[in-house]
Amino acid sequence: MDNLKEYLIEKGKKAQLAARVLSTLDTDSKNKVLHAMAKALENNMNSIIEANLMDMKNGEEKGLSRAMLDRLLINEKRILDMSEGLRQVSELPDPIGEITKMWKRPNGITIGQKRVPLGVIGIIYEARPNVTVDAAALCLKSGNAVILRGGSEAINTNKVVANILSNACKECGLPEGTVQLIETTDREAVNMMLKLNEYIDVLIPRGGKGLIQTVVKNATVPVIETGVGNCHVFVDESANLKMAEDIIINAKVQRPAVCNAMESLLIHQNVAEKFLPIIATSLSKLGVEVRVCGEGKKIIVSSTKDEEILKHIVDATDADWDTEFLDLILSVKVVPSLDEALDHIYKHGTKHSESIITENYSNSQRFLNEVDAAAVYVNASTRFTDGFEYGFGAEIGISTQKLHARGPMGLEQLTTTKYIVYGNGQIRK
Repeated sequence: MDNLKEYLIEKGKKAQLAARVLSTLDTDSKNKVLHAMAKALENNMNSIIEANLMDMKNGEEKGLSRAMLDRLLINEKRILDMSEGLRQVSELPDPIGEITKMWKRPNGITIGQKRVPLGVIGIIYEARPNVTVDAAALCLKSGNAVILRGGSEAINTNKVVANILSNACKECGLPEGTVQLIETTDREAVNMMLKLNEYIDVLIPRGGKGLIQTVVKNATVPVIETGVGNCHVFVDESANLKMAEDIIINAKVQRPAVCNAMESLLIHQNVAEKFLPIIATSLSKLGVEVRVCGEGKKIIVSSTKDEEILKHIVDATDADWDTEFLDLILSVKVVPSLDEALDHIYKHGTKHSESIITENYSNSQRFLNEVDAAAVYVNASTRFTDGFEYGFGAEIGISTQKLHARGPMGLEQLTTTKYIVYGNGQIRK
């Protein structure tokens, strides 16, 4: 691309013009566009799948992991899921225009807070083409224009999907800049995007630790930091072990390449001898590499001579406690107490999602109160940290920071408020 900066500024100008229109667009009109987008995806299913086949082939040639290829894959079912997601967002309450507070002052003026869009949102993300659809849907319904910059792995799929969504918007009478994709894999586009303060109101990165930290450390545009997920499950000494096994398998295996998948398992030493051989066997049969502490490895090795199981059992390193694997790899540590489990999570967690499996009410409450994370669970899988599962319809990401928004970010989290003030001639004395 000859003049990348001019290209990005042009995108920004179009987005600003669109944001002005979207900020006052009525709910029925927004919902009509969302349904048109859904129908357009279904009508263009073949072209989306053809583009995705190119990305999948390129990904395989580049040696992308099995988990990353799963994130990249688009098929008929996933397209139908995306179009259904658009329709579900249309059914959600529109947050824009909501008066959240209203009060009257002694001088007679009335002050209120009204929910309004953020404006122009830039989304920088990796590998998952469904983010293109989710971001467009949530930004549109919350009255925001969106500029999308997906990863090079999904460039062909993203171009086709974004074009379909943009055309659906234009056919419904919305401005050209409502949904835009930066159609270049040049990494300099990201560096420039991080500093487009004049045109972009907020940036939201979605992806691995490297991408997120690059955005956070280099952006001059305000950033909502989304989640690197070094998520833990702690099996307390009072745990229902069958429940623990089911939750652990779900949290690790169901979809290992997502940020709410479990990456570290902590087991109380009082149940380790009984439970660790059981869960290690189950996980190894499902292809999970178990990176276990010294005490845990002794327990497993003494419990079985099965080479198929033992080949999945390796020594954990210090680095493993801090790693978001995004793959069929799990770090496992035996801990002597709840206190030790809390300390471990405090030192190594990423404030995303943490879970305790316990039948002890006091321990569950300590865990809920003392763990500092966006989502804290008792007797449930970390995989539930998701906008759809929380009833938000979809999500723009999982925020792990504490300012503005935390946890799954749905429609309300893509808004801010402004004060509206009614008077009848008051002047300040």
